[in-house]
Amino acid sequence: MSTERIILIGAGGHGKVVLDALITIEKRTDGICIFDESIERVGQKILNLTVHRFDPDMEFAGQRFHVCIGDNVARERLFDKLKGGGGLPITVIHPIATIASSAAIGEATLVAAGTIVAPFAVVGKGAILNHGAVVDHDCHVGNFCHVAPGATLAGNVYLGERVLIGAGANILPGINIGDDSTIGAGAVVRTDVPAGTTYVGVPARQIR
Repeated sequence: MSTERIILIGAGGHGKVVLDALITIEKRTDGICIFDESIERVGQKILNLTVHRFDPDMEFAGQRFHVCIGDNVARERLFDKLKGGGGLPITVIHPIATIASSAAIGEATLVAAGTIVAPFAVVGKGAILNHGAVVDHDCHVGNFCHVAPGATLAGNVYLGERVLIGAGANILPGINIGDDSTIGAGAVVRTDVPAGTTYVGVPARQIR
């Protein structure tokens, strides 16, 4: 990445993960700026960088940014606002993630340490592939999804948009999961999941 300023929006737990990955990539902290809306976080230090107050009306035209918010809907909303204002989204891929040369990673996505993205997988924009997640061959991960730590998508799994796959969940081969669905931590999904539903358990069952 270049030496131009990079703006991170969000200083919570996920923001720390993104910042750590970015520092590992850049091998520097100068030029990286962290912003958050929370009064409690403003002024705190994360990895020796001070958190600044985020103002949604800030000028982002020409500024490189990454939205570090775990909530899929909030992340999408803020991404659209900043990019619509001329901001330049960046993708953050930790150096010890493994990505096949035939895989595709969308803009503004985070690929955290230990993640595996297998051949011909496609990951949309604004997604989070968290620590140790596995996205196997020919999977499709939609825009603004979150695949939590240790979760596994077996081959040919399809995730719609804004899907949350909980930590340690396993999605069996060929399963389709609809937009805005949630899969609970540790669940094993053996059947397709309709949009807007929540599935938990082993085997996974719908609870909402």
